[in-house]
Amino acid sequence: MSTGTAPGVVGGLSTLDRFLPVWIGTAMVAGLLLGRLIPGLGDSLAAVEIDGISLPIAIGLLIMMYPVLAKVRYDRLDTVTGDRRLLAGSLLLNWLLGPALMFALAWLLLPDLPEYRTGLIIVGLARCIAMVIIWNDLACGDREAAAVLVALNSIFQVVMFAALGWFYLSVLPGWLGLEQVTIEASPWAIAKSVLIFLGIPLLAGYLTRRFGERAKGRDWYETTLIPRIGPWALYGLLFTIVVLFALQGERITAQPLDVVRIAIPLLAYFAIMWGGGYLLGALMGLGYERTTTLAFTAAGNNFELAIAVAIATYGATSGQALAGVVGPLIEVPVLVGLVYVSLALRHRFRDSGAPVAAGPDHRGTEARA
Repeated sequence: MSTGTAPGVVGGLSTLDRFLPVWIGTAMVAGLLLGRLIPGLGDSLAAVEIDGISLPIAIGLLIMMYPVLAKVRYDRLDTVTGDRRLLAGSLLLNWLLGPALMFALAWLLLPDLPEYRTGLIIVGLARCIAMVIIWNDLACGDREAAAVLVALNSIFQVVMFAALGWFYLSVLPGWLGLEQVTIEASPWAIAKSVLIFLGIPLLAGYLTRRFGERAKGRDWYETTLIPRIGPWALYGLLFTIVVLFALQGERITAQPLDVVRIAIPLLAYFAIMWGGGYLLGALMGLGYERTTTLAFTAAGNNFELAIAVAIATYGATSGQALAGVVGPLIEVPVLVGLVYVSLALRHRFRDSGAPVAAGPDHRGTEARA
């Protein structure tokens, strides 16, 4: 995708980018209508899975992530891994503040709905490794930084998810005199999710750049090939949204009040995590691109993992599973809105003297600043 200018110069955007909210809103409505008007469509889509992983969703996510990861300049990753402020900020937001915030919001706003509360806590534990790459790219964040932070989240997810689930669902509630529950999350199931939804597109993107540059050079790669494959990221995103809403269209429209109750803590969570990430990045002087990356990687969640864990532990028709499903349905429009908020804030970084990339550089054919 070619988004690369602030809203004040919308005329410079491609048609795809200029009407992004329209495309996403249309995809949501289309998914809901398809799920309601075509009997059994949701069940049919849900049945197309391999080893518990939804094949339609997997296909959409892989198509969505590949073009963005093909744009990453992998020879620049060392400039990110050496930024200890960025890495420390990401670990703080994702693995200390994020789960604790979702735990607090779930108990404060859903004290009478234990199934939904548990589902939201599981969502808070599943840090994003997929769709966040799209939001970061749309907001003109640092692609290399996003690749590194997503990889870091993946490692911590495999190692820490089950332990944090046990702590926030059983240990901490016990200390506070609250209701305790259990969770089933095997390290292999989590590793499998990471390998599929991050490993495959990451490897494909790396190999595309390596062999593309070797064959015809970096200039051809970034001015000819990338513009050709770039739009597929949006196509994959829209396809994924249609499938998600079609899968759960009937349940969403049949339980609107429950969806609203679940949505309230989610809205608070996304806003606080994104705002906290933005504030922390600004205070640390990371500059616009890396501040944006920090904010979006903190706000996003791995909905596929959260839904899979909820279904495996509590069942496909459980309230926990519904809470997991509502997660991405709220996240998509909220984070799209935050993309535009982020772009509107770019001039503040420029005015303050923080570094903002200019010129074509590693962003493709058009200037991003």
